[in-house]
Amino acid sequence: MLTPAFRTEWLDETHSTNALAAERAQAGERGPLWLAARRQTAGRGRRGRVWSSLDGNLFTTGLFTFAAPPADAAQLSFAAALAVAEVCDLAIKHPEAVKVKWPNDVLVHDRKIAGILLESGEAPGGGLWLAVGIGINLAAAPVDVERPAISLLDAGASLDRETALDQLARAFQKHILSWQTAGFGPIRDRWLSRAKGLGETCQVRLDHETLNGVFGDLGPEGSLRLDLASGEHRYISAGDVYFPDR
Repeated sequence: MLTPAFRTEWLDETHSTNALAAERAQAGERGPLWLAARRQTAGRGRRGRVWSSLDGNLFTTGLFTFAAPPADAAQLSFAAALAVAEVCDLAIKHPEAVKVKWPNDVLVHDRKIAGILLESGEAPGGGLWLAVGIGINLAAAPVDVERPAISLLDAGASLDRETALDQLARAFQKHILSWQTAGFGPIRDRWLSRAKGLGETCQVRLDHETLNGVFGDLGPEGSLRLDLASGEHRYISAGDVYFPDR
């Protein structure tokens, strides 16, 4: 069953749009619904990190319900990255400056402009609810962070939150329909065409080990294929990737 048209709901303030989406899902909301807040007090990133919710930026979560296992629905993180990249394309009109970075970052001029966090659970009415949390630095970027960050304003573009959300939701809807009708393959190909560091050396930091190799490819389900010096291919499903500074 194809996903119906989306709705949007703006809030003046919430703790976390992802947490709110989960609450709504457990209460029976099935989406598609984009929840967005003008102020977020407890934003979250991947692997338990805090997301800096600076004034003027976009904090939003799309809530969807799918008849799909979690591993398949997780592929939509790549669709979300593509949608964010397309919003940035429209704003700065410099697509070659916009890259996607495994597993779910979007970069402008090699600096992080957005983060994506997917969470899911069993929907009360059947199926899987999926919360696609997205933060985009529209007006301000955090400082004193591990990875250099940038905002659209830093890149010379001005985009209001309402327009950004509308563009984002429409772009993501397009990629959902592609995923539902043609599978992950077309999204994977589009993501790879924008990927930072494909074919280059990198370091992958896992919970209990650090690996060095070449970012060789994406696996058919979205894992990172790391080509080691020994000739072994390691498929990484979760971790942090670092490329050497140029």
